[in-house]
Amino acid sequence: MGLQPLEFSDCYLDSPWFRERIRAHEAELEKTNKFIKELLKDGKNLIAATKNLSAAQRKFAHSLRDFRFECIGDAETDDERCIDASLHEFSNFLKNLEEQREILALSVTETLIKPLERFRKEQLGAVKEEKKRFDKETEKNYSLLEKHLNMSTKKKETQQLEADYQVEQNRKHFYELSLEYVCKLQEIQERKKFEFVEPVLSFFQGMFTFYHQGYELAKDFNHYKMALQINIQNTRNRFEGTRSEVEDLMNKIKRNPQEHKRANQFSMEGYLYVQEKRPAPFGSSWVKHYCMYKKETKKFTMIPFEHRSGGKIGELEVFLLKYCTKRNADTIDRRFCFDMEALDRPGMAVTMQASSEEDRNLWFEALDGKEAVFLNLNRANMKREVSAQLDKIGFAVLRKCISAVETRGINDQGLYRVVGVSSKVQRLLNLLMDAKTCNEVDLENSMEWEVKTITSAMKQYLRSLPEPLMTYELHGKFIVPAKSGSPESRVNAIHFLVHKLPEKNKEMLDILVKHLANVSNHAKKNLMTVANLGVVFGPTLMRPQEETVAALMDLKFQNIVVEILIENHDKIFQTLPDATFPEPISVPVSPPNAPPRQSRRQGQRNKRPIAVYNLCLELDDSDSLSPPKECTLTGSMDSLSSQSPTAAVPSSPPEAEKNQLVTDSGDLTDRTANPFSEIHTSMVSWMKAQTCAASTSVTPALLTFSFPSPIRETDTPAGSVVNRKARAVYPCEAEHSSELSFQIGAVFEDVQFSREPGWLEGTLNGKRGLIPQNYVQFL
Repeated sequence: MGLQPLEFSDCYLDSPWFRERIRAHEAELEKTNKFIKELLKDGKNLIAATKNLSAAQRKFAHSLRDFRFECIGDAETDDERCIDASLHEFSNFLKNLEEQREILALSVTETLIKPLERFRKEQLGAVKEEKKRFDKETEKNYSLLEKHLNMSTKKKETQQLEADYQVEQNRKHFYELSLEYVCKLQEIQERKKFEFVEPVLSFFQGMFTFYHQGYELAKDFNHYKMALQINIQNTRNRFEGTRSEVEDLMNKIKRNPQEHKRANQFSMEGYLYVQEKRPAPFGSSWVKHYCMYKKETKKFTMIPFEHRSGGKIGELEVFLLKYCTKRNADTIDRRFCFDMEALDRPGMAVTMQASSEEDRNLWFEALDGKEAVFLNLNRANMKREVSAQLDKIGFAVLRKCISAVETRGINDQGLYRVVGVSSKVQRLLNLLMDAKTCNEVDLENSMEWEVKTITSAMKQYLRSLPEPLMTYELHGKFIVPAKSGSPESRVNAIHFLVHKLPEKNKEMLDILVKHLANVSNHAKKNLMTVANLGVVFGPTLMRPQEETVAALMDLKFQNIVVEILIENHDKIFQTLPDATFPEPISVPVSPPNAPPRQSRRQGQRNKRPIAVYNLCLELDDSDSLSPPKECTLTGSMDSLSSQSPTAAVPSSPPEAEKNQLVTDSGDLTDRTANPFSEIHTSMVSWMKAQTCAASTSVTPALLTFSFPSPIRETDTPAGSVVNRKARAVYPCEAEHSSELSFQIGAVFEDVQFSREPGWLEGTLNGKRGLIPQNYVQFL
């Protein structure tokens, strides 16, 4: 049962039941007042918590932004560069999100806290004041009435008439005040339904707008996320390949450390303990030194170094060696000792102690010491006995394996990544390498040999060659373009170097790469993309002459070289390169899988005005969602949409190659008046004006679109006709009806430069549309 209405006629009766109804209304308003008071307290706590969360998120974003990865080696792959930059992108994403959260916190104050405080103070406070007046007049009226009724009848008539008049006037005033109070009580009971709920509704509208902004940011982030996932997967695949190679090297060194000693300028180096003599009472001490010796110059260098004291390095000491002799055990109470004498310190022998007998013998061998025990290592003469050669049998093995793979297993998942049983692989390879049995092996029709056995045998043959197919001599030169330069300059450099290979090497490489390109064309079924094939065949086709960790860190660049060979087989092997070695062009390169989108650069996202968070019930949905016709931008909205934050737009190049589209607009926040200084009824016109202003202001400041170009647009004016063919080097999914979707290898006809900077127009399968310029390569 709700509150009973207060009838105005009951004010004149002022019955007990009327008073009960008034008290019920007063109790309800008091409950409402307490509820609003608690709600305001909770709202302020919510704002404080939001600000604390925002501060924590910003601190987290700053931590992400300030961290930097350090790479091993002198260069990074494109995937690694994107991963390095990802923390800065994450930081920017959080920064943009927190900007919206700050707007939400401010809107809560303006749309919820202040209106409720105003309602509580102005409306409920006014009712309290009216109640005080009503109670005061009630007391006064009935006190005067009782006093009047107690008047004696013996009073003069004039006194009685005057008293009657005074009571009547007081009663009229009481009734008028009672009527006003009753009216005010019922007015507030009705007013609170919208005065209280409307700010709460505005709060929820602001909150949902914040979540929608987060959704929009997530949409902007989606392209970058997908590209980064590919970068991470490529880097993980390369890491797995590199790790296995490094572990193999580590195990080889474990088995025979001296055989895998790094070649350097010193004949011998390592730790020795040097005897330092002291005055007689104190005896002598042994200090650890790192020693280096050059046999050509007889220069001996030693540096005091103690691991346990934090690795402090002492002063360098250098002298010229005169001779070295072994100390017998009966002349010194220590093992593994020998004496050295310097040319510049005659008569002063220095006693050294090695860590073992083998170590002392090695030092003796290097120092040409007397009684030296030479180890018959013959490291330089040790050679692997290999039967694999680039001869007629080798070509026959390769062609036979490739033919079997393309006939039987071109669609097998994990082709070349799934390895065969080693015993079967070795048996097959022995049969294929034997001239007597090679022709008898039927790989295409016989089920005796699994596809994984055939692929493993082919890889084993390539690894068993005396030197890798791409040679030791050109190994470093192949790696250089993979570390820097634009995609086009990389292809040109590798094109040039491939034609420097010996003829047989180039011929076999041509056969193999053509086959791998065919394998990659079936990647939807066999899952062997160009990147996956690069991981498998990078270490197979290229190897450094000296196996070191530093050399193995370049394994990822070997993979990139193989990827370039597979992607550009026809150009590299079927055309002649330029006469001179192409110099790399140093420009920021897009990731090998998809150039990153341009959206969400720092500070370029539109900031929604605070007023948008206010919900005005009088504003129609059509007014709030779409701008009036007179407010729309001039020009093609389709072309602008192709440069929207969700479009796959290339990233920014150096200043010299930028093509900028600038939209002149003022700062959006400068145009936004403070809507909360006006009353609610004036919000409709203000919001319509803001909708128009927001629709014409593309960005808060100057909006710059920047694009890298494999082909310099300054050489060919925009809109000029090229009428050439182009091939896709990256896949792309259209974000707008005016764009084309395509996969790697798609060939476009009638390619022209578009009016949109960084974009081309072309025809694919009969459909004409926009193509990102750095996603394709002209044929």
